Amino acid sequence: MADQLVFPALEPTVLPVVGGGLYPVRRIYCVGRNYASHIREMKEADERDPPFFFQKPRDAIEHDGATVPYPPDTKDFQYEIELVAAIGKDGRDIDVANALEHVCGYAVGIELTRRDRQKDARDLQWPWEWGKSFDHSAPCGPLHPASKVGHISAGAITLAVNGKEHQRGDLKEMIWNVPEIVAQLSRQMTLKVGDLIMTGTPAGVGPVVPGDVMVGAVDGLGSITITVGTKAT
Repeated sequence: MADQLVFPALEPTVLPVVGGGLYPVRRIYCVGRNYASHIREMKEADERDPPFFFQKPRDAIEHDGATVPYPPDTKDFQYEIELVAAIGKDGRDIDVANALEHVCGYAVGIELTRRDRQKDARDLQWPWEWGKSFDHSAPCGPLHPASKVGHISAGAITLAVNGKEHQRGDLKEMIWNVPEIVAQLSRQMTLKVGDLIMTGTPAGVGPVVPGDVMVGAVDGLGSITITVGTKAT
């Protein structure tokens, strides 16, 4: 029949929900430059510049406990610990005052980056996707419903590699908080159920190599553990 799929439909990407159920992922938005400390360490922007957005493919999600392959086309594979906010109600042109009505939960994420490819893009004024949006680049822990944990606006956010802490910040240090991020992003496109927003990282980002074990944590949301595997082939 003419209306049959020419290939099997892709399997959905999901996150487990604490307490039961699965959250289907539609899109992954990421906020760049949302902690002043990270802007300073990267030396690539004025702290007064607003954060901006880019995307990762939804099949870049990896769950807690995963081993992710060291990616191709990089010699500088880096971690960024982030709070992840999940959209649970569609919206466009959302007011800041009402933005949290559209957030249904939170998770711990590690935004993985091919830093050398990102810097190449920066120097050439190209989009960041080649450094940010590759396979396995969006590890994310289970989703904690906001109805259980509340709406998180402060608390420690940390990442350790092989037991040594490398990143430590506080969510209250975000230049744009979650309601402001949701409102601003909704002016650029319609947010829908299934959208995840990775909200930026504090200072302390750095490289990892095969065999390294990363543990990221956010107060009230537990932790996520990701191991770096051998180079992808």
